[in-house]
Amino acid sequence: MAVAVEVMLMADVKKLGKAGAIVKVAPGYARNMLLPQGLAAPVTEASKRRLAKLEAKRAEERAARKAAAEALATKLAGLEFTVKVRTVDGTRLYGSVNPAEILSAIETARGVKLERGQLLLPEHLREIGSYTPKIDLGEGVQVPFKFQVVEDTAE
Repeated sequence: MAVAVEVMLMADVKKLGKAGAIVKVAPGYARNMLLPQGLAAPVTEASKRRLAKLEAKRAEERAARKAAAEALATKLAGLEFTVKVRTVDGTRLYGSVNPAEILSAIETARGVKLERGQLLLPEHLREIGSYTPKIDLGEGVQVPFKFQVVEDTAE
């Protein structure tokens, strides 16, 4: 039976550990998977220095992403708009308001193009009313906004 080898993870590896962790793995797994893909390195002073540089670079990139998200958050702050839709009986919608319609309204109002995954809607909107969902800009930055769903009377 082969003896486990110690390697230092250079990146997060699912079901194994986070970057910087020193783990014991089978020699074949280290030799054929982790080392060739740069996911791990032998435990040496050089690999510890390389990991420290990687960590510093990642922290710098996270800080830049957070600053960009906060700048976008200030642009989206106080966002309010109205969506006009057809209704069945004056309260229930004929269909629903989908995320694409909301993202289109945000783009029209503020000129910011967002992805569907950034819109945090608890459910499909099927009734007239006022809603306050959030936009997730990443790095822990979320921006609440308000919109109203009203009946489209121009038919």
